[in-house]
Amino acid sequence: MSAEPHSVSFDDWLGGHAIPLTHLDPDAPLDDLEPLRDLIGHARVVAIGEHSHFVDEFIRLRRRLVRFLVERCGFTVLAFEYGFSEGFLLDAWGKGEGTEGELRDHLAESIPVGVDGPLRWIRRHNQAAPAPVRFAGIDIPAAGGSLLPALAPVADYLRQVDPEALPLVQKAMRIADSFAGASAAAAAPAWTRLPAADQDALTSTLTRLLIRFRAVAPLYVSRGDRYSYDIALHRLEGACRADHGFRAMAGLFAGNGLTADTSARDVYMAESVLWHLERTEPGTRIVLAAHNTHIQKTPISFDGHLTGFPMGQHLSDALGDDYFALGLTSSGGHTAEMVRDERARFGFTIEHTALQPPEPGSIEAAFAAAGLGLSVAGLHQARTGTAEPASAPDRIRLQSAFLHTPVLDAFDGILHTPASTVTDGIGAESPSP
Repeated sequence: MSAEPHSVSFDDWLGGHAIPLTHLDPDAPLDDLEPLRDLIGHARVVAIGEHSHFVDEFIRLRRRLVRFLVERCGFTVLAFEYGFSEGFLLDAWGKGEGTEGELRDHLAESIPVGVDGPLRWIRRHNQAAPAPVRFAGIDIPAAGGSLLPALAPVADYLRQVDPEALPLVQKAMRIADSFAGASAAAAAPAWTRLPAADQDALTSTLTRLLIRFRAVAPLYVSRGDRYSYDIALHRLEGACRADHGFRAMAGLFAGNGLTADTSARDVYMAESVLWHLERTEPGTRIVLAAHNTHIQKTPISFDGHLTGFPMGQHLSDALGDDYFALGLTSSGGHTAEMVRDERARFGFTIEHTALQPPEPGSIEAAFAAAGLGLSVAGLHQARTGTAEPASAPDRIRLQSAFLHTPVLDAFDGILHTPASTVTDGIGAESPSP
């Protein structure tokens, strides 16, 4: 009879199992990433996170990981924390359509979260690749800043298949235009200043449209085609979820919101990933880029209060082992703290904030205690009992703070860099008053 494997502290376990990486440069050789192949196994969706947007090391590492997963593992779709509706224009650009100027104009309307680098790489890759890589947006329109990127194409669709319903979407667009912003942080305060009659009219009109879309689907498909109907329906769903988000955020900031009411956005993102997965050829594998708090597999809580169910939890429930969540974090350096400011274009400003030493019990403290630099660790073996459960990390960085969550359950792997810096381009691209 074999003896039970000896349990060690998580710090010791991590020191013996983490895999050192040698490169940050997105264009560097990929051999150091080969151990990732065994970590992700046959997962159909591999999510790559970050504890903060606008961090240079995370942007560069994500580009390396995308290259590795495409060139070495056969992934053919890059899904991004970017509007589902707007994503179709970027997909066309990645396939070779349009000009550099058109891409700059389009990205200038959105928060700069590192889409441009991977997209330009996709376009270059697709010029010679036998299997082109697609770009897929998954988020609500304009990150919740405006319903118009979703509703304008819905209006175009209705002109073709249901002109009778066109006044409904036009009414919704008129109201939506009155408070549209570049992000939810800008639009949500403007929404609260709308007359209650306009807020309710927007919600009721969108709901009327959504129910009609579903009720007369055979008519719409007969007048067009199934794929166009599916796109228009999911765009409308995104507008409805964003509208719900305005109410949820208003309640959150007023202190009277419903528990986990902001989860509607993450549910939509998960449904968008599945939408794209279901409409591609068998065997398609998706690289998914989003914030750690979107990709993690456990609920989000602050100060002991449940605040949301992330996209990763829904994807894990739907896909099981076919979903792999790789969190990215740093034990030192600086981060980009997003500070609410209604005067700023995106509704927030960026503060370069020095990171304090990792808190005891954090995954970052474990990497530091193990003396690890740039490295990646799969967490499955630690989760199955090799490491002492009592010593498992119970928090991970969230910008300059820490989010309390059972890290071994929340993520399947962690990629750690010893220092992070706010990207040089943020000064030119960041919101300004």
